[in-house]
Amino acid sequence: MEKAKVYFTKKIEPASLVRLYDKLNVSLPGKVAVKVHSGEEGNQNYLEPSFMKDIIERLSGVVVECNTAYEGMRDTSLKHKALLTKHGFDMYDVDIMDEHGEMILDINNGKQIKKNYVGSHLANYDSMLVLSHFKGHPMGGYGGALKQLSIGCASSKGKRYIHCIGKENGSYEDMFGVDQLKFLQAMADAASSVVDFFKGNIVYINVLKNLSVDCDCCAVAKDPCMKDIGIVISTDPVAIDKACIDLVKKSDDPGKEQLLERIASLNGEEIINDAALLGIGTSEYELIDID
Repeated sequence: MEKAKVYFTKKIEPASLVRLYDKLNVSLPGKVAVKVHSGEEGNQNYLEPSFMKDIIERLSGVVVECNTAYEGMRDTSLKHKALLTKHGFDMYDVDIMDEHGEMILDINNGKQIKKNYVGSHLANYDSMLVLSHFKGHPMGGYGGALKQLSIGCASSKGKRYIHCIGKENGSYEDMFGVDQLKFLQAMADAASSVVDFFKGNIVYINVLKNLSVDCDCCAVAKDPCMKDIGIVISTDPVAIDKACIDLVKKSDDPGKEQLLERIASLNGEEIINDAALLGIGTSEYELIDID
């Protein structure tokens, strides 16, 4: 597989999202889902909805999310919609994709799971922009494009299914204490099913700002541990996540050690290898600075 192209800018501003999209020279067809993270109540690090305005308007996109597998303000559609409004996402058309249940995507070559429960409204879209806040994560090591594809697009039931590595009707308690490497493989499996569903009609943007060791799903999250880096875009979910980790590693900010320790402690980079082995992307990339 030839090297993937990953475009990069240090300028973290709304106009940069459109500028990067234009550099990519692709066009997302039909009805476009814009997968974001709505941010748990109390979280201070999630991407502000106003930051996404230019690119969402450019694509005439619909902001999509799915409910969580844990108790909180995002575990039911009613509460989740209220929180989206509180966080300012009501400036867009918003769709909770599992509000009316889930549908099953088959995973023929999955290493740990052979099916993926995603929000049933996924079927309403022709293409997707995966707009991710790159940061650490207390279970996956880091959160980026691959996590948004897998856990992010999964229904509440689907999130438990992935976390429980294919255990049907797994409980919240069953999500913890599982084999970490198998969990990462299950996430990669789930991500591959969404890539296959859209038949390549996906663009990925990762925003490297508010770089905390914790995810936006944490109501009590640590403040950023290092300075902002920039924004990257690609049509390859493996390459874009690998590029983000490499950008953190190359940073001269000493705070990067906290984030890298979080990623390493949970074998976070293994999902990149797992996803590459499934054929949905490559870790070999060319980073192109557009500034």
